[in-house]
Amino acid sequence: MFTVLLFGFLIGMQHAMEADHVAAVASLASRSSSLRQTATQGAVWGFGHSLALFLFGSMVLLMDAVVPERFALGLELAVGLMLVLLGLDVLRRVVRDRIHFHRHQHGTADHVHAHSHRGGGEHDSDPHHHDHPSRVFPLRALLVGLMHGMAGSAALIVLTLNSVESLAQGLFYILLFGIGSILGMAILAMVISLPLRYSARSLTWAHNGLQLLVGVVTVGLGASLVYQLGVVEGLLHL
Repeated sequence: MFTVLLFGFLIGMQHAMEADHVAAVASLASRSSSLRQTATQGAVWGFGHSLALFLFGSMVLLMDAVVPERFALGLELAVGLMLVLLGLDVLRRVVRDRIHFHRHQHGTADHVHAHSHRGGGEHDSDPHHHDHPSRVFPLRALLVGLMHGMAGSAALIVLTLNSVESLAQGLFYILLFGIGSILGMAILAMVISLPLRYSARSLTWAHNGLQLLVGVVTVGLGASLVYQLGVVEGLLHL
């Protein structure tokens, strides 16, 4: 039993590395200004993902039911559309804000702050005259994670049924899978943010280029999912 549950935890961490998850979290990380904020975005994504998996998975296991294939594909199609929107939002912010960065210190704390020329604005004569963003709960990350979790619940249920011997073991397996995905996504989000933060310190052109890359790849991956599921699989056919 211990081996099976450990396997669930490790599979949960590996699950966080899937392409659509990486694209979604990269688009969220592009909005963050610190490693702590980025890790929080990733962990909240993982929590939403795990919450949806546990709720859907436990409901299906308790009812001994099967997720309809067309419904599961429809959720994956919704994930594709969501990725397109996330990627377009990244591209919109890059074009709209024309962001570059300033680095300075408050006491012993080192800060990197974004500066926007949206609307043709100029530099503030006082580089320390800015507002520090308030700490707000990353609701967008939670909603994106919930959507991914709902879309992935059918595959997880099949994996769970093939791995466990009882209902309680199955629920615990899903729980550990979720914990693994939370940890994996928090780590992944920080890794993704490192080149963004490094380029933000001195290479504005590189930072904006990375942002553009994130946006284009996210849109491309989402569009490919929409095409595959909507056109090839026929979900969008009337």
